[in-house]
Amino acid sequence: MKVANKSTSAVSLVKSALEKIEKYKDKNIFTFINQENALKKAEEIDKKIRNGEQVGRLAGVPYALKDNFLSTEGETTASAKILTGLNSPINSTCAEKLEKEGAIMVARTNLDAFAHGSSTENSFFGPTKNAYDDSRVAGGSSGGSAVAVALDCVEFATGTDTGGSIRQPASFNGVFGIKPTYGTISRYGVVAMASSTDVVGFFSKSASDLDLLMSIASGRDSKDQTSLPDFYGTSDFSLEKKKIGLIKEFVESPALNPEIKSAFDEKVSLFKSKGYEIVELSLPALEYALAAYYIIQPAEVASNLSRYDGIRYAYRTKNLKDESSPEKSPLDLLFSNTRSEGFMRENKRRIMIGNFVLSSGFYDAYFLKAAKARTLIIKEFEKAFEKVDAILSPVAPNPAFKLGEKVDDPVSMYLEDVMSVPVNLAGLPAVAFPAGFTSENNKDYKTPVPLGLQLIGPRRSDKNLIALAGEIV
Repeated sequence: MKVANKSTSAVSLVKSALEKIEKYKDKNIFTFINQENALKKAEEIDKKIRNGEQVGRLAGVPYALKDNFLSTEGETTASAKILTGLNSPINSTCAEKLEKEGAIMVARTNLDAFAHGSSTENSFFGPTKNAYDDSRVAGGSSGGSAVAVALDCVEFATGTDTGGSIRQPASFNGVFGIKPTYGTISRYGVVAMASSTDVVGFFSKSASDLDLLMSIASGRDSKDQTSLPDFYGTSDFSLEKKKIGLIKEFVESPALNPEIKSAFDEKVSLFKSKGYEIVELSLPALEYALAAYYIIQPAEVASNLSRYDGIRYAYRTKNLKDESSPEKSPLDLLFSNTRSEGFMRENKRRIMIGNFVLSSGFYDAYFLKAAKARTLIIKEFEKAFEKVDAILSPVAPNPAFKLGEKVDDPVSMYLEDVMSVPVNLAGLPAVAFPAGFTSENNKDYKTPVPLGLQLIGPRRSDKNLIALAGEIV
């Protein structure tokens, strides 16, 4: 990571980032460019360096902020129409910690609106294109952040991972991405999606950069009661067993793309050559993970999105008349029309599902069963980590798919999350890392695109997972 010093100025780093942002504007990566404030901050850092004053570990490093992190710089929209015009009076805890160390936010990145999606196609600002192939998706929901790092527009970017939203776009664009142990980094100031699975993480070009970012951002925050006391860097977890687990249900899945399977087998061989024992694991409860996730997550989404009503935040409808329903009051129309106009189709779908599974008569049949399945998944992972140090797994069954291919088929889109959501349900850490590209002669991928895998570990093993990912890339 390039940090400003007497030979490399912060201004030059920021200007270089801004030039690359302009160069790749057709990729639709960003929702806001922070040019004026970024250059001003860079000048201040350069002045401190010239005067011999102490600067932070990220002095002058340009970074991108996923547009669901609150910041006083630019609008915080979560790429949703209903939040356009929202100027936050506060900064998220994560952004504050990064900037305290001298990092400079140069732009906000595009995402699926409210982080609902796996392709960054569900954005009010339009889809972000894959870093390597304009005809393919960037992944989601943190697609903009992944592409920004992959194209060297910034040194690193923030992301959120509720069911794979850091790891999947990281794998689709050939960069590192970390989904930390639940609660490692404060969620204060981050637009909520599903509060029991949301985590804050990062994208970078190296494992060592992830390590540095985690050491800065982690720790207890009095503003987030789910945040954990600082453990990062002091964990007693170690690779004593020298054992890597493989989940049978994933490895033998008929849905697994042959290219990903080949990349997976290469890493298994590499682990063996480094002296690790490979252990096959069976976690039969994972069969229910996707179904459980898409019951629990929409239920929490419906609750979290109920606050957007046209009264308290940003967008408000101007249509307060409905001739077909004259009995409706202006207040009823304000609520219904604001939400109808402001939410994307995928947002509405998840609100409807969430309210259904929480409704009287269906709670026991759906939500309660999903919660029980979640407990089974947690227990199976706990048993697995009694046998192995970490688990190697694909992130998704396929490489980046084509723009428009799945956006009108929600079930097909949700199936792309089958190998990532169990980690979130269990609150475990996972690191996605690059694992090569599709082959040159693959007729389905005329332009080679990245392949990615992930390492999953027990709670609070984040630092060791990062080191392990760095060891095999």
